[in-house]
Amino acid sequence: MASGGEVISNKQVLFKNFVEGFPKESDMVVKTSSISLKVEGSNAVVVKNLYLSCDPRMRHHMMKGKDPGFVSFKPGSPLEGFGVAKVVDSGHPEFKKGDLVWGTVGWEEYSVIKNPAESLFKIHHTDVPLSYYTGILGMPGLTAWAGLYEVCAPKKGECVYISAASGAVGQLVGQFAKLIGCYVVGSAGSKEKVEILKNKLGFDDAFNYKEEHDLDAALKRHFPEGIDIYFENVGGKMLDAVLLNMRLHGRIVVCGMISQYNLNQPEGVHNLMNIAYKRVHMMGLIVFDYFPQYSEFLEAVLPLIREGKIVYLEDIAEGLENAPAALVGLFSGRNVGKQVVVVARE
Repeated sequence: MASGGEVISNKQVLFKNFVEGFPKESDMVVKTSSISLKVEGSNAVVVKNLYLSCDPRMRHHMMKGKDPGFVSFKPGSPLEGFGVAKVVDSGHPEFKKGDLVWGTVGWEEYSVIKNPAESLFKIHHTDVPLSYYTGILGMPGLTAWAGLYEVCAPKKGECVYISAASGAVGQLVGQFAKLIGCYVVGSAGSKEKVEILKNKLGFDDAFNYKEEHDLDAALKRHFPEGIDIYFENVGGKMLDAVLLNMRLHGRIVVCGMISQYNLNQPEGVHNLMNIAYKRVHMMGLIVFDYFPQYSEFLEAVLPLIREGKIVYLEDIAEGLENAPAALVGLFSGRNVGKQVVVVARE
């Protein structure tokens, strides 16, 4: 950083210490430091953060080295996650001042990105809301698209079930599947969310899993002939019930297991032999594997947004001071749709 650059205040959400059990707002603290807005002699860029994405995957980074593939947050440093930002200064030839980008940024007003070519995508299409690049046009959208089309290869008329269906990823999986001509059912954790799935997002049906004493019976009620595709976001008892209801040669894509993230001892799954009996294909999904296909994804999804063929619901929290509550709320199902934090508006 150049010593002659303008130095201004920089509000940050700092990670206090490693977390066990459910994360709390008190596991984070909002403080103000300072930052220079000038960079020289390196490939780094300085960005002004506009929107931050609250994602369940961030829970893994709050643990001390327990999950392979997840680098733990550093106590005393800002949290990191996906966000939308504007380049303030650049020492990298591929990025210039004023460029809009999305990718991994700090939970702060301004961030220094040391390797922007590895962590940022340029935003070329601004005829859609910029916040969409935290959701439908960012990591969650690519996750839904890759998991459904690349892993599950759905066919018209197949039966698709999505857990956590009103979330950032689930709401898109259901709509993508409906566009193909699938029968789509989702589950969520409130009456309000169930109504949104059916009336706003076009699902064929939906149910509140909290009101179901027998998940196996609930699935048999909605899928009397079984499930062809299950988009897994929950894990635990839900996965156990789904395994009993899969059809022959069904496909399960494991995107997440949010019911297990805050447990010291994850729940066991007892019906795994159904994978063998029914010749089920079950595959894990990590979205980073599909980043090389991002331009292909944009070509497929941007027209759907522009033509009004797909709806995307956002839950907006204003200001960095409200970011800890927004993140923690993911794990109690407080959000409706994609949880976004507004840091600054363009």
